[in-house]
Amino acid sequence: MGRHSVGRHRKPAPQRQRSAAVAMALVVPAGLITIGATTAAGHGRPSAAPVHNTWTVGLAGDAVQMPADQQAPPAAAAVAVAAVKSAAATHQASAPVAAPAPAAAPAPVAAPPVSNAPQDGIPGLAYDAYHSAERALSQQDPACGLPWTVLAGIGRIESNQGNGGQFDEHGTMLTPIYGPALDGSLPGNEIITDGSGYARAEGPMQFMPTTWAAYAAPGANPQNIYDAALTAGKYLCSGGENLRDIGGQTHAILRYNHSMAYVANVLAWSTGYATGIAPLVDSLPKI
Repeated sequence: MGRHSVGRHRKPAPQRQRSAAVAMALVVPAGLITIGATTAAGHGRPSAAPVHNTWTVGLAGDAVQMPADQQAPPAAAAVAVAAVKSAAATHQASAPVAAPAPAAAPAPVAAPPVSNAPQDGIPGLAYDAYHSAERALSQQDPACGLPWTVLAGIGRIESNQGNGGQFDEHGTMLTPIYGPALDGSLPGNEIITDGSGYARAEGPMQFMPTTWAAYAAPGANPQNIYDAALTAGKYLCSGGENLRDIGGQTHAILRYNHSMAYVANVLAWSTGYATGIAPLVDSLPKI
């Protein structure tokens, strides 16, 4: 903001005899030449009978005094002015100009850690992972329309939200979760093998190794709730259904686990998370 300056009033100075030195003051830029009258007493005040008046011509700190009775003619004054200008230009050209220091980059602000305190009956990290997956998929596959509550319903059925939220601060299981070996011993389960023996589902969203390899991002960890939720969302959206309605959700969940009892349980919990009213567990079909 600008400031208003108020000038100080001074009495007009008595007029002095015009001279070549006055002409020099009109020609030379301010700050390069100092031209003034001084008295023998050195106070700079005019007196009735001035004694030993002198004129000062030169750069600040390099003044040359000339007696007033030996005033230089206009031509000599012009030569003196030119010499002073030349000296000033040389002085300014030789003075190094320091480059401005680069502005310091602002320090990055670390995001606060996500609390694992329950939200809507879901451990905080799992709750954040489901919402993060919904946001990511709305950008990657906007036609899908997968709500976060469906992922939460699957997480509830598959692992009780990662054994009740037993994650480290990054969302990785403190104790890895593995399903039973698919060796045909369980009713309704087929025999599935991988390269080292019978396959087992992995992580809080219980992915089969082959499905994880097909849909997960490189370097993703099935034991991490953020990676698992996003990969589950990609898999659910892969069929091209509109998951904003119950019919599309039913078809997508059947691909996840081909069981209508499983679908009923997932959708019941999904509705419960959306409304805040938990389903009656005893009324749900057994899986």
